[in-house]
Amino acid sequence: MHDDLVQKIKRDPNYHQLVRVRSRFGWGLTAVMMFVYYGYILLIAFDKELLASKTGAGVMTWGMPLGLFVIAFTVLVTGVYVRRANKQFDDLTHAIQERVRA
Repeated sequence: MHDDLVQKIKRDPNYHQLVRVRSRFGWGLTAVMMFVYYGYILLIAFDKELLASKTGAGVMTWGMPLGLFVIAFTVLVTGVYVRRANKQFDDLTHAIQERVRA
């Protein structure tokens, strides 16, 4: 019985669309996040002078706002993924469940 259910799911075109879209979207967001994070790490490693330079007349350097940007960007990327997962991915999952039950 269980193998029959698995085969029904694998034959469903919505399942293939879900896997394709979710994988592509996830890998795209991963690439963007890695670019931002490793860009910041490389900036720390190779251009310390830029991060140590002051932003204005105060005491804050460029390292703080850039570090906060990386953190905020991580939260933003997570929110983008969750929003899309709650809309498109959940709709496809429900369509798969309805077709398999029928």
